[in-house]
Amino acid sequence: MTADPLERLRRLCLALPETTERLSHGEPTWFIRGKKTFVMYADHHHDDRLGFWCAAEPGVQESLVAAEPSRYFRPPYVGHRGWLGVWLDVPVDWEEVSELVTDAYRAVAPKTLIARLDEA
Repeated sequence: MTADPLERLRRLCLALPETTERLSHGEPTWFIRGKKTFVMYADHHHDDRLGFWCAAEPGVQESLVAAEPSRYFRPPYVGHRGWLGVWLDVPVDWEEVSELVTDAYRAVAPKTLIARLDEA
């Protein structure tokens, strides 16, 4: 598997049902059915850090940021809605990233697509 964080993240996102990728605010962003954003790559906002932002269920952002601020952060613009920021310029547990991406998908996807995911 490639070591490029963007390629690894892209592979995880596009493996989920009815997801697409396009640029949004200059960064690769993944959508469900071309409309609902669930993951945004972050390589230019406010500093020189590399990461991504993802939808999260209520309480997840606060819990993870409090527990591991070196790995997680409250992203600008969407952090107030509970989105989670994940640093990719630190040692990354890609199995955990896979779970976070799938959880982000579940937080945004319609029930019919969640059912398809559960069937797989």
